[in-house]
Amino acid sequence: MSLRPDLEIISNWIKPGSRLLDLGCGDGALLEYLQGTRDVTGYGLEIDDDNVTRCVESGVNVIQTDLDAGLQDFFGRSFDYVIMSQTLQAVHYPDRLLEEILRIGHEGIVTFPNFAHWKNRIQLAVGGMMPVTRTLPNPWYSTPNIHLCTVDDFEKLCDERGIHIIERVMVNDDYRRTSAGNFMPNLLGRTAIYRFRQQ
Repeated sequence: MSLRPDLEIISNWIKPGSRLLDLGCGDGALLEYLQGTRDVTGYGLEIDDDNVTRCVESGVNVIQTDLDAGLQDFFGRSFDYVIMSQTLQAVHYPDRLLEEILRIGHEGIVTFPNFAHWKNRIQLAVGGMMPVTRTLPNPWYSTPNIHLCTVDDFEKLCDERGIHIIERVMVNDDYRRTSAGNFMPNLLGRTAIYRFRQQ
């Protein structure tokens, strides 16, 4: 089984035998891959009925829930890693969810589309309309994204909340690592991938 390149970057950060919680796990592809290649145990949390069904069919432990309801059912430090890929921007209280991630996990990993990418800026400046791109494919009126942010926004929040960023990787439209994105991440990085822990 092959993974999308950004998920492969995440998988390389996960130590074998870890306990993992995948928030907004989608069809469970990442968790299924990590179970098979790194002997990871854990759960996915997902709200979509079809994705929950796909997880079950793939042998992924999944709990159907709304992340905005919180993670109070999990004890502190229950997991080695808590992952949230392409979901941070779709929850009502991303700051609270980051705190919950670090309450129940030793490390957190999040990915999100960088709204400050130069193509988004051009669409806003020249076209005067909300950007529609490969990483932000829906028009403004039907997007699941309710809290779009930039690399600078995320890093400022981490600084304010005492969250230590261990590693940051920027990827392009094809979810592949880009050196240009690391040079000027807020301008040139399409999607941000962060690994972090409490200071």
